[in-house]
Amino acid sequence: MADDEIILEDLSDDELVQQMHDDLYDGLKEEIEDATNILLKRGWVPYDILTQALVEGMRIVGVDFRDGILFVPEVLLSANAMKAGMFILRPLLAATGAPKQGKMVIGTVKGDIHDIGKNLVGMMMEGAGFDVIDLGINNPVENYLEAIEREQPDILGMSALLTTTMPYMKVVIDTMKEKGMRDDYVVLVGGAPLNEEFGKAVGADAYCRDAAVAVETAKEFMKRKHNQMSGA
Repeated sequence: MADDEIILEDLSDDELVQQMHDDLYDGLKEEIEDATNILLKRGWVPYDILTQALVEGMRIVGVDFRDGILFVPEVLLSANAMKAGMFILRPLLAATGAPKQGKMVIGTVKGDIHDIGKNLVGMMMEGAGFDVIDLGINNPVENYLEAIEREQPDILGMSALLTTTMPYMKVVIDTMKEKGMRDDYVVLVGGAPLNEEFGKAVGADAYCRDAAVAVETAKEFMKRKHNQMSGA
């Protein structure tokens, strides 16, 4: 295989970033770790590696996932490779106070133990520069409320894969309304049996068909929030 002959060290910065996009696409974890370290050695700012190499690479993966060219197992491999790069960058990003897109709390609702879709959304959101707090599966309303109060996120994401657990999303949103906190957060819902009508019916801000859509939607809401804050 010709690919084996590519020596990352010998590539120029631009070529290396392109190579990282390809390696992310192919889910090559070790190559991403190596390339991340090479760019750091060359004096790249962690935030630039994050945005130009990892986030851009995951954006390309997201587009092909949305268009049905890539499938969940492949995207999970890509997301895993991205995580390996993030693992190296995270402490450095924290130290430099790099700008964040925003913060998201995400979890599968009570009674539901499916988490592949949720994990994918969490990883893609992280790849897009969001802080993600993953509550795992089978979350009663208390878990969501505690996490919201503790983390003060911008976005709450809820996932369900069973038609029987879908209605629980409304329980969470209604409880947020009762406590007068619903308007402070963007609520995104997703999962195979859901659709746009359902999202509207339970009072969510948006229904996200897949992880790529979730990222785009989240970015859109954050943009609006920043514009409101700056009085634009």
